[in-house]
Amino acid sequence: MPDLTYPLLTAQNATTTNTIINHYATSSEFTTLSTFEGSSILQRDEEDASKLQKGIDIAKAKGVIDPNFVPEEYITVDVLGKNPEEVAEDILLKVRAEDSSSSNNNNNNKGGVVVLCGLSGTGKGTTVATLKHKLESDDGKQVVCWSNGNIFRSVTLLAATWCEQHPEESNGGDITKALTKDNLASFVNMLTFGKFKDGKYDTRICGLGLDYLVSEVQNTELKAPKVSKNIPTVAEVTQGEVILFAAEAIRQMGEDGIFVLLEGREQTVNYVRTPLRFTLTLSDMSLIGKRRAAQRLAAGVLGEVKEGASVEEIEVALDGQLAKMVKEAST
Repeated sequence: MPDLTYPLLTAQNATTTNTIINHYATSSEFTTLSTFEGSSILQRDEEDASKLQKGIDIAKAKGVIDPNFVPEEYITVDVLGKNPEEVAEDILLKVRAEDSSSSNNNNNNKGGVVVLCGLSGTGKGTTVATLKHKLESDDGKQVVCWSNGNIFRSVTLLAATWCEQHPEESNGGDITKALTKDNLASFVNMLTFGKFKDGKYDTRICGLGLDYLVSEVQNTELKAPKVSKNIPTVAEVTQGEVILFAAEAIRQMGEDGIFVLLEGREQTVNYVRTPLRFTLTLSDMSLIGKRRAAQRLAAGVLGEVKEGASVEEIEVALDGQLAKMVKEAST
């Protein structure tokens, strides 16, 4: 393993994390912190899964999504002992085989959809970024990373705008009053996915006096307080609507020759049709906590030491951060 140098620390990547884990291989304090972090991650994942399932159950009860829908089988990828490039290559073997099969069937312009799931800490975000780079640079593909987040925000913006336009019916801005079945159907119909400015794919919000392209307002209108504070409430009852909107958008891009990378939880990505479905796992679950602990330590030290700090200074700072975090975890 390399030394804990300042350049390695600033890289904030898998090598940084693995070096810190190796550095504390026999540390009981690090084991305590990593156990705490691992338990916290699993608890949050379970809580998030429960909330998502509640939203899915609501969508099924409303008849928005098919309660008997069965997704294609997931392919399990154990990431233990592998760096992001190796994990990506495992996935690309299947992706390229599917792409080759499509080309042999005279679908030369066909794109694809890659769905990636897994517990927090298994490296989904890094894997998606690596896949995007490799598909673009090595395979010459046009790649889009899709997220449902801006669609939830768009529906929330419409709901908040409805409240502003109906102060009496909304009891002065109670967002739940806007979330009737008819209103939700109307809000979703105000969203259109397709090619807009410069022939680029985008989502248009058009209704209630609004006319925006999501790409142009994703950091302004869609992050305004009236949107941010109401997203959890709106998301709980719009899982089905957003899932179907996303599935259609992803289908359009895939048929247009674009490779779409979709990261998320199984409950929400199950409804996107594709044979390229992967779940990242760790056969040694303790590594989830170790990775998160190492990431926190690296970030803490980076904010403490000066640029160009020596290995010794970094190690002292790491020990200090570790002691501090263990103390916080025990309170």
